[in-house]
Amino acid sequence: MIFPDYRPRRLRQNEAFRRMIRETVLTVDDLILPIFAINGKGVKNQILSLPGHYQLSIDNLSKIAKEAESLGIPALMIFGIPDKKDPLGTNAYARDGIVQTAVKELKNKYPDMVVITDVCLCQYTDHGHCGVVNGSTIDNDASLDLLAKTALSHAEAGADMVAPSDMMDGRVAEIRQTLDEKEYSHIPIMSYAAKYCSAYYGPFREAVHSAPRFGDRRTYQMDPANAVEAIREASMDAEEGADIIMVKPALPYLDIICRIREEIDLPVAAYNVSGEYAMIKAADKMGWMDGEKVMMETLISIKRAGADMILTYFALEAAKILRKQV
Repeated sequence: MIFPDYRPRRLRQNEAFRRMIRETVLTVDDLILPIFAINGKGVKNQILSLPGHYQLSIDNLSKIAKEAESLGIPALMIFGIPDKKDPLGTNAYARDGIVQTAVKELKNKYPDMVVITDVCLCQYTDHGHCGVVNGSTIDNDASLDLLAKTALSHAEAGADMVAPSDMMDGRVAEIRQTLDEKEYSHIPIMSYAAKYCSAYYGPFREAVHSAPRFGDRRTYQMDPANAVEAIREASMDAEEGADIIMVKPALPYLDIICRIREEIDLPVAAYNVSGEYAMIKAADKMGWMDGEKVMMETLISIKRAGADMILTYFALEAAKILRKQV
């Protein structure tokens, strides 16, 4: 038998060779941990569809932040669960809101931890939509001021970065202008630029009680069938002042991560969302897959597609494995 000059298996025959030629490397620096803040003291409400994750009062939130910092995870993303909801989501931009209070506490205790805040209204509105509702329509332009107020309130509380996830047209420009005018020009914006209307968000909506009371989010979140539109969205957000472009979800949209990485000259984030996490956890529990190995393969695939950073509910678990590998 005649073999070609290049025999790929030569460099696969032991772990040292494989490490030496590895093209993509996942590190703890790539990870961002999403956390859920709720009012109260000593609160640790289990989220059934997100095993290992909880709605946490600020004292317990602080413990998770301490663990994340000890593992070298550089950043947290805070989602808030308010006591009360109303049509305009006023608790989203209240100075004493749950996210604002959590940010102050975390930055006081862990000043070197990057604290990122989700900027949206869906957790705070009684209708569950990400903007102002006018009849049965989501009023894009009326929503922009409230989103900018929310981002500003997070910056005033001490957030290091704001991340608008609402998908309203023009919200990055509105937030950028507001932050700049109020002397927060140093605060970066991580824009959920390509956020798809996905069925993978189910566990998250249970966690923050944000399922819409009527209709769905197809008039503002992206159609899963579209790819070119994602480039337009990312380009628009970049022009409006975004500093980081996010793709959400990650696994079903690896092609989008790759295309944005190639076409947009900004750092790219990817959100390994709740449904992706829950599926792996469920399959592992049933004994159908090795959850730990699938977790690491999943994260490396997202990095390989072009993500510079990954928001993932696996952050703590993955960080422990990665630290052992160093």
